[in-house]
Amino acid sequence: MWKHTGKKRPDFAVAPGPEQESVWDYPRPPILVPTDELVVVTHAGASVASTRSALRVLETASPPSYYIPEGDIDWSQLRKIPNHSFCEWKGQASYFALADDPQGQAVAWLYANPSLSFAPIDRHTSFYPARLECLVNGERVQPQAGEFYGGWITNRLVGPFKGEPGTGHW
Repeated sequence: MWKHTGKKRPDFAVAPGPEQESVWDYPRPPILVPTDELVVVTHAGASVASTRSALRVLETASPPSYYIPEGDIDWSQLRKIPNHSFCEWKGQASYFALADDPQGQAVAWLYANPSLSFAPIDRHTSFYPARLECLVNGERVQPQAGEFYGGWITNRLVGPFKGEPGTGHW
């Protein structure tokens, strides 16, 4: 559980209840936080990934992305696609589609050589909960709004979240 940093939340931010986290308490620049929660990713009933060794990226206004170690992923279900993006904090990302998807829609990404401050996510992969079934401790994750974002929204989070209508200036 993330502990409040003491910074003031904006007036429009929802106050967290007991056992909840406000994404407005998350820092900027973002940080990595290990978790031993059970993180599971499935597609069409088959397990794509399962771990209790995920890393959460926490950044102001965004739900966390969960990064899963490469050894906890069934790579036979994924294939690399030519898409790339650049994050000012983490570096260059590579993308993956489901192996049986002829359209090649990205369902996951990783940073093979992340920046020094994010070195622990090297060879860890995160998945889009809008495109695959993602669960944290048995709770189905809700996807972060916006096609680009890959944050994982659970009942323990309160926002509003970046990506929702009217948040383009955040």
